[in-house]
Amino acid sequence: MEAVQTQARRDRLQQVFEIFATFFKIGFFTIGGGYAMIPLIKDETVDKKGWISDEDIIDIFAVSESMPGSISVNSATLLGYRLAGFAGAIGGMLGVVLPSFVILSCVAAFASELDANPVITAAFWGIRCCVVGLILHAAIDLIKLSVQDAMGILLVIGTVLLVVGANVHAIFAIAIGLVVGIVRSLLSTNKPTKGARA
Repeated sequence: MEAVQTQARRDRLQQVFEIFATFFKIGFFTIGGGYAMIPLIKDETVDKKGWISDEDIIDIFAVSESMPGSISVNSATLLGYRLAGFAGAIGGMLGVVLPSFVILSCVAAFASELDANPVITAAFWGIRCCVVGLILHAAIDLIKLSVQDAMGILLVIGTVLLVVGANVHAIFAIAIGLVVGIVRSLLSTNKPTKGARA
Protein backbone atom coordinates (compact mmCIF):
# COMPACT_ATOMS: atom_id res chain seq x y z
CA MET A 1 0.00 0.00 0.00
CA GLU A 2 2.83 2.35 0.93
CA ALA A 3 4.58 1.55 -2.37
CA VAL A 4 1.41 2.45 -4.29
CA GLN A 5 1.12 5.77 -2.45
CA THR A 6 4.80 6.52 -3.08
CA GLN A 7 4.38 5.82 -6.79
CA ALA A 8 1.26 8.00 -6.90
CA ARG A 9 3.21 10.89 -5.31
CA ARG A 10 6.00 10.42 -7.84
CA ASP A 11 3.51 10.42 -10.71
CA ARG A 12 1.89 13.60 -9.38
CA LEU A 13 5.28 15.28 -8.95
CA GLN A 14 6.25 14.29 -12.48
CA GLN A 15 2.97 15.69 -13.80
CA VAL A 16 3.49 18.97 -11.95
CA PHE A 17 7.04 19.22 -13.32
CA GLU A 18 5.74 18.58 -16.85
CA ILE A 19 3.15 21.34 -16.40
CA PHE A 20 5.90 23.67 -15.15
CA ALA A 21 8.26 22.77 -18.03
CA THR A 22 5.52 23.20 -20.65
CA PHE A 23 4.52 26.65 -19.45
CA PHE A 24 8.16 27.64 -18.92
CA LYS A 25 8.77 26.89 -22.60
CA ILE A 26 5.65 28.86 -23.56
CA GLY A 27 6.73 31.80 -21.42
CA PHE A 28 10.30 31.72 -22.69
CA PHE A 29 9.62 31.48 -26.41
CA THR A 30 6.53 33.66 -26.76
CA ILE A 31 7.35 37.31 -27.38
CA GLY A 32 4.51 39.67 -26.54
CA GLY A 33 3.02 37.75 -23.61
CA GLY A 34 -0.70 37.83 -22.83
CA TYR A 35 -2.78 37.28 -25.93
CA ALA A 36 0.25 36.38 -28.01
CA MET A 37 0.63 33.25 -25.84
CA ILE A 38 -2.85 31.93 -26.62
CA PRO A 39 -1.95 30.07 -29.86
CA LEU A 40 1.08 28.45 -28.22
CA ILE A 41 -0.88 27.46 -25.08
CA LYS A 42 -3.52 25.82 -27.26
CA ASP A 43 -0.91 24.13 -29.44
CA GLU A 44 0.99 22.68 -26.48
CA THR A 45 -1.90 21.67 -24.21
CA VAL A 46 -4.54 20.63 -26.76
CA ASP A 47 -2.82 19.60 -29.99
CA LYS A 48 0.48 18.14 -28.74
CA LYS A 49 -0.20 16.81 -25.25
CA GLY A 50 -3.97 16.26 -25.42
CA TRP A 51 -4.39 17.46 -21.83
CA ILE A 52 -7.65 19.23 -22.61
CA SER A 53 -10.22 19.59 -25.42
CA ASP A 54 -10.77 22.55 -27.76
CA GLU A 55 -14.01 23.42 -25.99
CA ASP A 56 -12.43 23.30 -22.53
CA ILE A 57 -9.45 25.46 -23.47
CA ILE A 58 -11.83 28.10 -24.84
CA ASP A 59 -13.70 28.03 -21.51
CA ILE A 60 -10.40 28.47 -19.67
CA PHE A 61 -9.47 31.43 -21.88
CA ALA A 62 -12.92 32.97 -21.32
CA VAL A 63 -12.71 32.62 -17.52
CA SER A 64 -9.10 33.86 -17.53
CA GLU A 65 -10.06 36.97 -19.48
CA SER A 66 -12.92 37.64 -17.05
CA MET A 67 -10.57 37.62 -14.05
CA PRO A 68 -8.05 40.27 -12.94
CA GLY A 69 -4.51 39.70 -14.20
CA SER A 70 -2.82 38.48 -17.34
CA ILE A 71 -4.74 35.99 -19.45
CA SER A 72 -1.61 33.88 -19.88
CA VAL A 73 -0.92 33.63 -16.12
CA ASN A 74 -4.58 32.99 -15.34
CA SER A 75 -4.81 30.32 -18.05
CA ALA A 76 -1.66 28.56 -16.85
CA THR A 77 -2.92 28.60 -13.26
CA LEU A 78 -6.42 27.34 -14.12
CA LEU A 79 -5.17 24.64 -16.46
CA GLY A 80 -2.53 23.51 -13.97
CA TYR A 81 -5.17 23.28 -11.24
CA ARG A 82 -7.46 21.28 -13.48
CA LEU A 83 -4.69 18.80 -14.29
CA ALA A 84 -2.94 18.42 -10.91
CA GLY A 85 -4.76 20.43 -8.27
CA PHE A 86 -3.10 23.18 -6.22
CA ALA A 87 0.44 21.97 -6.98
CA GLY A 88 -0.36 22.00 -10.71
CA ALA A 89 -1.68 25.55 -10.42
CA ILE A 90 1.55 26.70 -8.76
CA GLY A 91 3.62 24.84 -11.36
CA GLY A 92 1.75 26.39 -14.28
CA MET A 93 1.88 29.89 -12.81
CA LEU A 94 5.60 29.74 -11.98
CA GLY A 95 6.41 28.21 -15.35
CA VAL A 96 4.79 31.00 -17.34
CA VAL A 97 6.02 33.84 -15.08
CA LEU A 98 9.66 32.91 -14.41
CA PRO A 99 11.05 33.47 -17.94
CA SER A 100 9.63 37.01 -18.09
CA PHE A 101 10.86 37.76 -14.57
CA VAL A 102 14.41 36.63 -15.32
CA ILE A 103 14.61 38.32 -18.73
CA LEU A 104 13.10 41.61 -17.51
CA SER A 105 15.46 41.66 -14.53
CA CYS A 106 18.41 41.39 -16.94
CA VAL A 107 16.97 44.03 -19.29
CA ALA A 108 16.29 46.42 -16.38
CA ALA A 109 19.95 46.26 -15.37
CA PHE A 110 20.95 47.65 -18.79
CA ALA A 111 17.87 49.79 -19.52
CA SER A 112 19.70 53.07 -20.05
CA GLU A 113 22.21 51.53 -22.46
CA LEU A 114 19.45 49.77 -24.42
CA ASP A 115 17.37 52.96 -24.79
CA ALA A 116 20.31 54.78 -26.36
CA ASN A 117 21.10 52.02 -28.85
CA PRO A 118 19.47 52.63 -32.29
CA VAL A 119 19.81 48.95 -33.23
CA ILE A 120 17.86 47.89 -30.14
CA THR A 121 15.22 50.55 -30.84
CA ALA A 122 14.81 49.26 -34.40
CA ALA A 123 14.63 45.67 -33.14
CA PHE A 124 11.84 46.56 -30.71
CA TRP A 125 9.89 48.20 -33.54
CA GLY A 126 10.06 44.95 -35.51
CA ILE A 127 9.09 42.91 -32.46
CA ARG A 128 6.04 45.13 -31.81
CA CYS A 129 4.82 44.56 -35.37
CA CYS A 130 5.23 40.80 -35.00
CA VAL A 131 3.36 40.83 -31.68
CA VAL A 132 0.37 42.43 -33.44
CA GLY A 133 0.43 39.53 -35.89
CA LEU A 134 0.56 36.99 -33.04
CA ILE A 135 -2.40 38.62 -31.31
CA LEU A 136 -4.32 38.62 -34.59
CA HIS A 137 -3.53 34.93 -34.99
CA ALA A 138 -4.85 34.31 -31.47
CA ALA A 139 -8.04 36.22 -32.29
CA ILE A 140 -8.62 34.18 -35.47
CA ASP A 141 -8.10 30.92 -33.55
CA LEU A 142 -10.58 31.98 -30.88
CA ILE A 143 -13.15 33.00 -33.49
CA LYS A 144 -12.86 29.62 -35.24
CA LEU A 145 -13.37 27.74 -31.97
CA SER A 146 -15.97 29.97 -30.29
CA VAL A 147 -18.18 31.57 -32.94
CA GLN A 148 -20.51 28.91 -34.30
CA ASP A 149 -23.61 30.82 -35.42
CA ALA A 150 -25.14 34.22 -36.23
CA MET A 151 -25.60 35.11 -32.56
CA GLY A 152 -21.89 34.59 -31.93
CA ILE A 153 -21.01 36.80 -34.90
CA LEU A 154 -23.34 39.52 -33.60
CA LEU A 155 -21.72 39.34 -30.16
CA VAL A 156 -18.23 39.66 -31.64
CA ILE A 157 -19.21 42.66 -33.78
CA GLY A 158 -21.20 44.24 -30.96
CA THR A 159 -18.30 43.87 -28.54
CA VAL A 160 -15.87 45.52 -30.97
CA LEU A 161 -18.28 48.41 -31.54
CA LEU A 162 -18.86 48.88 -27.81
CA VAL A 163 -15.22 48.69 -26.73
CA VAL A 164 -13.60 50.48 -29.69
CA GLY A 165 -16.39 52.74 -30.91
CA ALA A 166 -18.23 53.64 -27.70
CA ASN A 167 -15.20 53.25 -25.38
CA VAL A 168 -17.15 50.91 -23.08
CA HIS A 169 -14.98 49.12 -20.48
CA ALA A 170 -14.18 45.51 -21.39
CA ILE A 171 -15.70 44.16 -18.16
CA PHE A 172 -19.13 45.51 -19.19
CA ALA A 173 -18.82 43.89 -22.61
CA ILE A 174 -17.97 40.57 -20.92
CA ALA A 175 -20.97 40.99 -18.59
CA ILE A 176 -23.23 41.55 -21.59
CA GLY A 177 -21.92 38.37 -23.22
CA LEU A 178 -22.51 36.47 -19.97
CA VAL A 179 -26.13 37.65 -19.76
CA VAL A 180 -26.80 36.92 -23.44
CA GLY A 181 -25.35 33.42 -23.07
CA ILE A 182 -27.49 32.65 -20.01
CA VAL A 183 -30.69 34.02 -21.58
CA ARG A 184 -30.01 32.08 -24.78
CA SER A 185 -29.49 28.88 -22.82
CA LEU A 186 -32.70 29.39 -20.84
CA LEU A 187 -34.70 30.08 -23.99
CA SER A 188 -33.35 27.00 -25.76
CA THR A 189 -34.04 24.85 -22.67
CA ASN A 190 -37.63 26.06 -22.35
CA LYS A 191 -38.29 25.80 -26.09
CA PRO A 192 -40.79 22.99 -26.76
CA THR A 193 -39.53 20.13 -28.86
CA LYS A 194 -40.97 19.64 -32.32
CA GLY A 195 -44.09 17.52 -32.28
CA ALA A 196 -44.58 17.81 -28.52
CA ARG A 197 -48.16 18.11 -27.27
CA ALA A 198 -49.37 21.41 -25.86
